[in-house]
Amino acid sequence: MNSSVAVLLLALIATTATAFTGTPLQLTRSSAATASRSGSSSLVMRERACDLLGKTANRKARVVTFSHKRIHKVQQVNLQWKRFYSDDLGRQVRLRLSTKGIKTVNKYGSIDAAAKKFGVDLAKY
Repeated sequence: MNSSVAVLLLALIATTATAFTGTPLQLTRSSAATASRSGSSSLVMRERACDLLGKTANRKARVVTFSHKRIHKVQQVNLQWKRFYSDDLGRQVRLRLSTKGIKTVNKYGSIDAAAKKFGVDLAKY
């Protein structure tokens, strides 16, 4: 009984050790490989959030019906693709902003001032 358990334990250790000696899986693609490819396969899914303020959907909203049933619904953020000229970068940046984020940029006068206030790196966009 003990010898059969020892043999099984030894076989389990041997298979586990050989499983990790191969080449490791590549979990993320390099940016050069992604940039060289084109087409729909190179698209990256993004979260529905404002790039400046970080606003996300309200998942606790309710609809109250005539019979007073409370139905849960999701109130999405009103996101718009907006292009601004960045004086710091010397080029245009395309951001996905909420309408409140667009008003915030107008309030601060430029996208550079608003990004500095909220700690956003515009070089990524």
